[in-house]
Amino acid sequence: MLKRAIVLPPEHLYPPEEWRVTEKRYNDEFADRAETVFSLGNGFVGVRGSFEEGRPALLPGTFVSGFHETWPIMNTEKAPGLARHGQTIVNVPDATILKLYVDDEPLFLPTARVNSYSRILDMQAGTLSRDLVWATASGKHVRVRSQRLVSLEHRHVVAMTFEVTLLDHPAPVVISSMILNRQDAHARDVEPLEDQPGDPRLATVLPHRVLNARLTELADQRILLGYQTTNSGLTLGIGVEHVIDTACPYQMSGSVSEDTSEVILTAVAQPGVPILVTKYASYQTSRTAPVTELADRCRRTLDRTVRDGFGSLVTSQRENLDRFWDRADVRVQARLHPLRQQQAIRWNLYQVAQASWRAEGSGIPAKGLTAQAYEGHYFWDTEIYVLPFLCYTQPRIARNLIRFRHSMLGYARERARELSQRGALFPWRTINGEEASSNVQQGTAQYHINADIAYAISRYANVRGDGLVADIGAEILVETARLWEDLGFYGTDEKFHIHGVTGPDEYTTVVNDNTYTNLMARQNLSFAAATVRRLRDERSEEYAALVHEVGLRPGEVESWELAAAAMHVPFDHDRRIHPQDDTFLEREVWDLAGTPPGKFPLLLNYHPLVVYRYQVLKQADIVLAMFLLGDQFSREQKRRNFEYYDPLTTGDSSLSACVQSIIAAEIGSERQALEYFNYALLMDLANVAGNASNGVHIASAAGVWSSLVFGFGGVRDFDGRLSFSPRLPRAWSELSFSLRFRDRQIRVTLTHDEERYTVEKGEPLQVMIGREPHLLAPGSPVAIKRPQP
Repeated sequence: MLKRAIVLPPEHLYPPEEWRVTEKRYNDEFADRAETVFSLGNGFVGVRGSFEEGRPALLPGTFVSGFHETWPIMNTEKAPGLARHGQTIVNVPDATILKLYVDDEPLFLPTARVNSYSRILDMQAGTLSRDLVWATASGKHVRVRSQRLVSLEHRHVVAMTFEVTLLDHPAPVVISSMILNRQDAHARDVEPLEDQPGDPRLATVLPHRVLNARLTELADQRILLGYQTTNSGLTLGIGVEHVIDTACPYQMSGSVSEDTSEVILTAVAQPGVPILVTKYASYQTSRTAPVTELADRCRRTLDRTVRDGFGSLVTSQRENLDRFWDRADVRVQARLHPLRQQQAIRWNLYQVAQASWRAEGSGIPAKGLTAQAYEGHYFWDTEIYVLPFLCYTQPRIARNLIRFRHSMLGYARERARELSQRGALFPWRTINGEEASSNVQQGTAQYHINADIAYAISRYANVRGDGLVADIGAEILVETARLWEDLGFYGTDEKFHIHGVTGPDEYTTVVNDNTYTNLMARQNLSFAAATVRRLRDERSEEYAALVHEVGLRPGEVESWELAAAAMHVPFDHDRRIHPQDDTFLEREVWDLAGTPPGKFPLLLNYHPLVVYRYQVLKQADIVLAMFLLGDQFSREQKRRNFEYYDPLTTGDSSLSACVQSIIAAEIGSERQALEYFNYALLMDLANVAGNASNGVHIASAAGVWSSLVFGFGGVRDFDGRLSFSPRLPRAWSELSFSLRFRDRQIRVTLTHDEERYTVEKGEPLQVMIGREPHLLAPGSPVAIKRPQP
């Protein structure tokens, strides 16, 4: 893979700590990246890490999962089945702004004289805090302390405190608490940010007004707002309450309007007497409920939250994160920069928690709720990269995400009919269930998303059992299997072929017999058939309900089994590798070494047809198949495939590095495994891809866990059988992690002297460690001495 520069911010600005990310000084160079790094979220609402003052703000945003606007896609040339409506997540009104004026002068960090400063993301507490001392031009010293959280316990709540204390002289103080509609008043208080024009990864800038006020209400220190989107018709309610605590005399005033609402506190502050503003915000959305109902919900949420107080939110935040870290934490004892590496690992895992914890009735966007990039769309990233982490650590969330996909099945059936296919075809990118991409080559043709969803269901069944499969999974499996059986055909060689598809690698499009797609489709067909047969034999009532629901016909299951058995899997006997597709090896090899660094990513610098003609990969394709379906490749095939495709892979996709790390570890290439792991680990913290300001790469963040557990920990779960084959790097002295498997909590600690496996809860479990079977039972840890070199 193309070598990437890894340049971390200097330690005097961002010191290494195990559980916190601390900014010791405001710095223009890292300000845009910091908005991403210090983002907060809970899976329902997310807030970028912009400053309380609202300025400087490079890409500020507040996002509510699933709340989006639509617009007509203007296809210059019409064709049946092209996506008709685009979708983009809305930047909802921002309630985090608290502007400070002392002696009528604003606090503005780029020009303020600040004697001390720290901003801390605490990944155990789930809070973002800031503490600074501002020396005003008139010689007064002001301490400003703030704390912000997006509640994990109460999914509709964002809360913050803002405390101002004059340290030496009295002064008039004004605190302006604002709610700003940045979506439609986006020019206000936002600094221009240079981005590459035409970057398809960025959000669409909508030319029309998106949020239309249906309710504006101010009562004392409470603001209630209601909006409806112009095209999608979704409704949004926002409630904001202020609680003031100070011994200084003060006055309150306020105003509300469509785009800017504020509550203003005016006081004559005395030295040593703090002014504390606690600001609570509630967000509610709906597809059908009127804004008046959403406002009532906000009222009730605010009443309860104010009654319980900010301290209650802080306590419940820590309790939720204690549960998360108990199952999700991975500890690495690295010989070089141990604190920095542990900090980065935890930051990545924390981002997945923030993207998923309360994702109930919605999916996980590619950037979580940290930015508008990729329009806030859901891709296959969730099923292939995020679900494995959640299955093993937070199965409740994994179950919710699979249920969310099932809720889109009706749209998927309609999409298949639009493309003249039977069964169901899930959208390549979406928010509301409809296909939102009109890019036929790189989007629609990626039929593998069907198999990716089926794979996620099978993985959940392997890890948790098949209860969900009988409930809703079987319906998805039947409809996706139907599509594969209809899409493919039997050739003159009596093999089953799938033509005109695009695999995970978006630099090679609309090909015949993409190996990844064929292998995953085979898995989909086989698992669907086995599931239906098992329901018929073991759960007659569920089977009867399934037959009724999907109209299962005689002979269908047998047709899936025949197609799976006859599936063509390309293999080049001369090179002894799997071609990415049936003509991939006939193409000219792209000269990556001779390509100027400024020409990457290729997708932004070359016409797609230029790229399509070459052997060059945006991301892992065959290598990904070798991870997901590793029991279907020999070790020698894995080694030869990896050695062939690795030099062709640009790494232009953030999805690649973690997978390449896993396979490199499996084939014994420790140097490459660590190198790719570090790319994934520092994708955002070191801005490896050059676009960290546009939000967290959530799939890559989850992939860090996979690199650690599946790569260096050697965990596999083929056919529901748990196995371990650890590959601890020499650069690390210890690796420890936890797994939740079939209602058992398993703890694993690996050193160069010993492997230790413990079951804390649940029945005894038979596992494979290396090539030997072992029984893990509570109270009886299995310790295996490692051979010394």
